Amino acid sequence: MIAIHTKFIGASNTKGDRIKAFTRSGFSVTIPYPYAQSYEMVHFEAVKALIAKHDLDWNLSDMRYGDSADGRGYVFCFDASKVQA
Repeated sequence: MIAIHTKFIGASNTKGDRIKAFTRSGFSVTIPYPYAQSYEMVHFEAVKALIAKHDLDWNLSDMRYGDSADGRGYVFCFDASKVQA
């Protein structure tokens, strides 16, 4: 299963708020916080940036998401990653 984690990174003395998207396999990207969008869409923008940066052939149309365990972001995964009961 492919899971993309996102998290909010607060402003520092030199950088504004950011969103980081990353995978366990080592793909990552950090984008400036796009304030004009809803909180969920901000994190989805980071997912799209990760896929574009690494030229990944992943179809976003079946993507699902849920809150992360630490409450600082989301976990995005694909509909094809279902548990067969």
